[in-house]
Amino acid sequence: MKRPYPLLLKPVFKSYLWGGDRLKKEFGFDSGEPTTAEAWMLSCHKDGSNTVANGALAGTALPDVLQQWGYEELPILIKLIDAKQKLSVQVHPDQAYARLHEGENGKTEMWYVVDCAEGAELSYGFQKKISREEFEARIRDNTLDEVVNHVPVQRGDSFIRSHNKRAKA
Repeated sequence: MKRPYPLLLKPVFKSYLWGGDRLKKEFGFDSGEPTTAEAWMLSCHKDGSNTVANGALAGTALPDVLQQWGYEELPILIKLIDAKQKLSVQVHPDQAYARLHEGENGKTEMWYVVDCAEGAELSYGFQKKISREEFEARIRDNTLDEVVNHVPVQRGDSFIRSHNKRAKA
């Protein structure tokens, strides 16, 4: 086992329809794509794990490093998001459902707003409990947004989904 040392990690880039160019312009991240939606800064996720950029373990995938150091998993994903347009609806199961049906961890999400445009908002969850039938009908009728929570945000705001409240950082 190699001795632990501070790791510099290479980001994992994700290019989606709604991404922009601020990660390249303001952070110097070059994904090789015209737009980049996400830079995964700390990830052992199956859809993209960081690799080590420095020292004796350079080029090694982060999950392999952690295994060498005696850790089973790192259930944290830290990403920078550049949402130039509205994101698609995301559905993230809780821990129990995810473990039972998907064989992986559920998600509790936290957002910190590094910067945003005037009038930006975070959309999350529903304003009320809705049935599967209502959910499907609203998708067909393009009215789902009417029952989604919308919270105005500004630079420095943070938000934790599991507690359904926003707190100033």
